[in-house]
Order: sequence, then C-alpha cells, then structure tokens
Amino acid sequence: MTFTRPERWYDAYIFDLDGTVYLGGRLLPHAGETLTALRANGRRTLFLSNNPTHTRAEYAERLTSLGVPTPPADIVTSGVVMADFLKRELEPGARLFVIGERALEETLRDAGFVLVEDATCEAVIASFDRGFNYRKLQIGFDALRAGARFFATNPDKYCPVPGVDGGAIGGQPDCAAIIAALEASTDRRCEAVVGKPARQTIDAILALTGAAAGDCVMTGDRLETDVAMGLNAGMAGALTLTGATGLAAVAASTIRPTYVLRDLGDLIPR
Repeated sequence: MTFTRPERWYDAYIFDLDGTVYLGGRLLPHAGETLTALRANGRRTLFLSNNPTHTRAEYAERLTSLGVPTPPADIVTSGVVMADFLKRELEPGARLFVIGERALEETLRDAGFVLVEDATCEAVIASFDRGFNYRKLQIGFDALRAGARFFATNPDKYCPVPGVDGGAIGGQPDCAAIIAALEASTDRRCEAVVGKPARQTIDAILALTGAAAGDCVMTGDRLETDVAMGLNAGMAGALTLTGATGLAAVAASTIRPTYVLRDLGDLIPR
C-alpha cells in the first residue's frame, strides 16, 4: 500500500475532526496550513463529526481557537442529523430517553423534543455517553421492551484521544458499545444509525456544499465511516493516517480510499 494524493482541486472539502484535523487540544500536522491554503484557493471547507458530545457552536469555537476560524454553520454533527431525522420519524414534541451527553440533549430539546428520565418514551436514542451506567441501561431496557423505537447517532466503536503519557493514539468506547448493550439485553435491533456513513448524513452535508458529489472529497481517519460515506455518496474518499487507521488496516480492508494521506498536507494537489 502506497500513499496517494490528489492531482486536481475539488470544489468542496469535507473533514472529519477527531483524529483528522486535531487530536485532543492540538492541530494535527499540516492541518492548519492545508485548511488555510484551501480557503485561499476559494474552496469550500466543511466539518463533519460523528461525535455529538459538543454542539456546532462549541466545535466552531475549538477550531477558531486552534487558528482555523470557522462559523457553526460549516459544521454538521451526528446530533444535528439525528434531530432532523427524528422530526421526520416522530410526532412533534415526542418523548425521548437519551443515552448521551449534554450537547446532544441540548440539540434535541432545541428541535422540540421532550427528554424524559424514565421508560415512558416514544424512542430511545443511543449515543456516545461517558456517563453511561446501569441505571441508564435499565431505563433503555424497560423502554425498548415496552415498544419504544430505537435509534442511534453513530456506529463508531471508539473515539480517538491522545495516548497515555504521549504514547500512541488512545481511545474511549463510543456509541457502538451502547448499541451493543441494549441489543444484547433486549433482542431488539437498532432501527437506524444516522451518522457517517448513513444516507441521512450524506444528504445533510451535500445540502451544505453547494457542489455536485463528484466535485467533493471526504477526508477522515476511518475507513468504515469517513471513507465509506464519501465513496457511497459519489465523492472522493481520502484516508489520513493521523488517527484510528494504519497502513496494515488499509491493506486488509475491502474499502478502497481514493487517496491515502500521511497527513492533511498531502491533500493539496501536486
């Protein structure tokens, strides 16, 4: 497996965040320079995260503080996609039990849903939740066995974080672990996982680009979410090796990125 880089410019560049643009509190190598160069060349830059533990405004503030000025409107999260999805699936004001963190709860409340702390809900929403405990599992269990619908924000197994003592990239168990716990205990299957690479997220980001899918490139550090979504949408799919995926995993996968990048610096055409 060799590194490959684009030989053309694209109209719109869509980036994952964790493990792609930054890790923890720092930009990854050449991320800032690449984003600046793309914008100076008149290219649209958008950010797409499966991590709903921050709001669009919080992500925009983080990027801006790292030297990449970004408005909230240029960011899409799986929480935003979930809110739009639920507006189509459920009645206005539907009651939700959310296994997730504050930012997702705020997003869903702002969308008009009522959040409850018991099993009297129309739907259980599974997400990345670092406060997950047995009480939440029990409520979700009771609600699903009583007939509540079952949706999840994202399929990620773990979220990349800085390694201990500056070592290799670490991780935190993500939404897939919550889905698995609920499915295993109830024999229910999650009806829809709306984050990358799902169609719901493809539609949300393409609506923002103002470009045809073939004139967009999706860049991220995961084959099964970032690259797969780009390819499924008809975009180019670029994998950066700064996060969750190494060259051995690329060689073993059936998902074939359009480009394999050492870091975001390789995204600029030769």
